Amino acid sequence: MAGSRLELIAPPAGRLLLVGPRATEDLQGFAPDDTVVVQGFRPDHDALAGRGFRVVPTPAAVPGADFAAAIVFLPRAKAEARARVAAAAARLAPGASLWVDGQKTDGIDSMLRDLRALAAVDEVQSRAHGKIMRLTVPQGDWLPADWAGAERVVGDGFVTAPGVFSADAADPASQALAAALPDRMPTRVVDLGAGWGWLSALVLARPGVETLHLVEADAVALDCARRNVTDPRAVFHWADATSFRLPDPVNGVVMNPPFHDTRSPDPHLGARFIRAAAGLLTGAGRLWMVANRHLPYEPVLAEHFAQVQEIAGDARFKVITATGAGRPRRR
Repeated sequence: MAGSRLELIAPPAGRLLLVGPRATEDLQGFAPDDTVVVQGFRPDHDALAGRGFRVVPTPAAVPGADFAAAIVFLPRAKAEARARVAAAAARLAPGASLWVDGQKTDGIDSMLRDLRALAAVDEVQSRAHGKIMRLTVPQGDWLPADWAGAERVVGDGFVTAPGVFSADAADPASQALAAALPDRMPTRVVDLGAGWGWLSALVLARPGVETLHLVEADAVALDCARRNVTDPRAVFHWADATSFRLPDPVNGVVMNPPFHDTRSPDPHLGARFIRAAAGLLTGAGRLWMVANRHLPYEPVLAEHFAQVQEIAGDARFKVITATGAGRPRRR
């Protein structure tokens, strides 16, 4: 763990709970047999499980409560960060150590101030533009009730949860894509990166759809989607959209691909979504996607589709349709 803030702490012997570590975290100092990891982002979940850790997608799936200590890795979303702290604390007995690790850009300084007002905090150590700190879990109900990360209802009754993308409302890019979809959709459709299901619900409201596959890497978002999209034609997949495949091709894909993952910017992520979409479609199938205006996806689209056309947009977004998967445009 050289260079990692984790090497600055000495977790006690016994079962250890890690909440939210990414696959890039150096966890070589932790024994997989004594460690349970909470990670709901499918690529990170699978990578950590491949290193021998027992990995569960949500805090509710954590087995038992007999943990000697816990380490929380902060996300950027404040509500999600507080929910992670509350979930870890609920699995610890009074007097146990709860460590919190995060970058300055993830709000670690704000979290430190908040926790100091609630419990005894010590061993605050800084490294690599961040901090790691320990608090001793107090007796009783010491955390405010709203730290538990209650779900919320937005729009026309859609359920969202802290930390999911665009938890307050359908994002403007998805709204632009929905407005540009045809009145009648293909029979077999995939929503790549379905989130909490807003776009999928609108696709299913159009005639023509017989099956809609919702593909989402965030387990919490997909759980919300299952509650928001109860149509029997919907099939849910907790999977990495960039490598998702089906036994048989489909004739429609809709997507609002991210251009960053849960923490780090990644301008190539949308390109991987495009390649995945091309691999899912029949040659006559059609892709509908929306992207930020400045993102240069057209060359990637031309590599994988014979026909590419912008059909809507404004200064912020562009809505593109493409067909002829597997027959790249001739240069």
